[in-house]
Amino acid sequence: ACQHGLCNAHILRELAFIEQRYEQAWATAMIELLIAMKKAKENAIEKGKTKLAASTLAKYRRKYKNLLQQGFQDNPFTAPTQKKRGRPKKTKARNLLERLEKYDEDILRFLYDFKVPFDNNFSERDIRMMKLKQKISGCFRSIEGAKMFARVRSFIITAKKQKYNILDAFKDLFSKNEITAMLTKA
Repeated sequence: ACQHGLCNAHILRELAFIEQRYEQAWATAMIELLIAMKKAKENAIEKGKTKLAASTLAKYRRKYKNLLQQGFQDNPFTAPTQKKRGRPKKTKARNLLERLEKYDEDILRFLYDFKVPFDNNFSERDIRMMKLKQKISGCFRSIEGAKMFARVRSFIITAKKQKYNILDAFKDLFSKNEITAMLTKA
């Protein structure tokens, strides 16, 4: 029942690579456009709005499509004359452009639905501790140890997201409080 939103932080990184490596103007303009969209959403939220005006959305969508067209003009694809097995090789810029076109709804979802964040950094932050633990220790000694670690981290993250004091949440955990019941179900 939910729709997918792509992480625009990753898109910005890829665009920055195209901008720096291949010096393509459309990538620079696309970075500026995505950041302007993010700021427009943030400004609207600060003003108490729940959505952007239809004319504003249309303006941003039009700019997005125009930049894609500029990118496609700068990165034309010609199929190779000799048949080789597999898909024909495309440049990184061309592959990114095709993804930006194909998944435009998912990339721009943050602009249309204010519940969707611009990026998924909060999700990545949630798993960072697990990756750090693996990096320091090399691995978990058992699958059970990994599961226990994940469960404790999940409890802490859920408490933070629900704006509970973490120490109080742990106290409640061991005193069988109602808050704990809610957190452990999440």
